[in-house]
Amino acid sequence: MNTRSDMIAVFVVRRSADHGHEFLQLRRSASEFMAGSWQIVRGKIESGETAVHAALRELLEETGLTPIEFYALCSVETFFLASRNTIMHVPVFCAFVDDTAAVTLNEEHDASRWVPRLRMRAAITWASERAVLREVLDDLLPNSLAKPHLRVT
Repeated sequence: MNTRSDMIAVFVVRRSADHGHEFLQLRRSASEFMAGSWQIVRGKIESGETAVHAALRELLEETGLTPIEFYALCSVETFFLASRNTIMHVPVFCAFVDDTAAVTLNEEHDASRWVPRLRMRAAITWASERAVLREVLDDLLPNSLAKPHLRVT
């Protein structure tokens, strides 16, 4: 069995007059691994790159978005990929973006959608994403005691 920690994940959030907050999901293109699944921003950490830099790069490459606020979660997403016999440990981030920013997809994705906060848990495909969503909901959307300490500048 293998263990890897060379991937990142990013929740992307914007304010919404109707829903308080909305979360961005991307649908994987037919030619990509996990084709057709709705996911948050994900990507590989390149050689010599920190997890923070990889997360910001992947956010820009996959969505064309730049955060106005950026946070590193305390939680690490952990899951098992049976097809690769690999346990994945993935640092997770949260990017708050301007509510008027337009999403520009790269070739890895064929659709995007903004999901209202109250529907996000049900819209998530993967249990490991639902587990780390709790930290975003509890510590980042409200002004929690942890929020200023999680901010990446």
